[in-house]
Amino acid sequence: MNKKKEISAAVVKTLNENPKLKGKIVEYGIGKAEFIRVPNSKGDTLNGWMLKPANFDASKKYPVLFCNYGGPGSQQVGNRFGAVSMWHQMLAQKGFIVVSVDNTGTGFRGEEFKKKTYLQLGKFEIEDQIDAAKYIGNMPFVDKSNIGHWGWSYGGFMSSLAITKGNEVFSAAVAVAPVTSWRFYDNIYTERYMRTPQENASGYDDNSPLNFTDKIKGKYLIVHGTADDNVHFQNATQMISALVKSNIDFESAYYPNKNHGISGQMDNTTLHLWSKMTNWILENMGNENTQKPNQPAKQIKGF
Repeated sequence: MNKKKEISAAVVKTLNENPKLKGKIVEYGIGKAEFIRVPNSKGDTLNGWMLKPANFDASKKYPVLFCNYGGPGSQQVGNRFGAVSMWHQMLAQKGFIVVSVDNTGTGFRGEEFKKKTYLQLGKFEIEDQIDAAKYIGNMPFVDKSNIGHWGWSYGGFMSSLAITKGNEVFSAAVAVAPVTSWRFYDNIYTERYMRTPQENASGYDDNSPLNFTDKIKGKYLIVHGTADDNVHFQNATQMISALVKSNIDFESAYYPNKNHGISGQMDNTTLHLWSKMTNWILENMGNENTQKPNQPAKQIKGF
């Protein structure tokens, strides 16, 4: 009988490395996200990543922020640089657990997983986020009373569903440029997944955050640019009208003449928006293990 030869590995040549980047990562205290597998209530296993706070202590309880997009064919959970942003890293340094879970309807999991959301955008997606929040809320180092959801565009749609349909598990949500009803969105995109409102009225309305504002128990911040030519500003105004009708307290911010990206260096928009979201999250989701919001810089008084 032949014995198997021992297999050995040796580095022949390093093609490329970036010691300068590695040094910066150490200097800035960049954490490493862990990949996680999360069961949902349908028998599927969802892919996710979790970034724990700097100086993580398993005996403490930390608030959790879900960062989610979740739209058809998308993917946020991948083994690639940049999947965890520098903003996520900063929140982790301030004491938050940051989580991203790719829900039903996202890509690279096969045709059946991707197409389950047909005619009912938002239904399975938010059910998965709720399942994930319940699962993570049971971890011993998680403050289950402080689980929030943040998203932009389709992610803002998800955040708005999280604070409405997911009101039992999500205590706060930040929705940036959210779709609040697919009746208001680009017909080429929408009808690909939903057909027309005449053909599928319940698909449009049963998963529209507009119709569930009365369920909100937690804190809600909605942000939009008035010149958004992708997700039109109407989505925000209709949501706010529904919130007012339901007598729900909320916070809002609108950025004049800004499109879907809500950005600008020369007029300070980018810094203002990201600072506002950061401080709002610290204020409304923070606990004894997180930093306090930064005090805004004092304006110089005129004569």
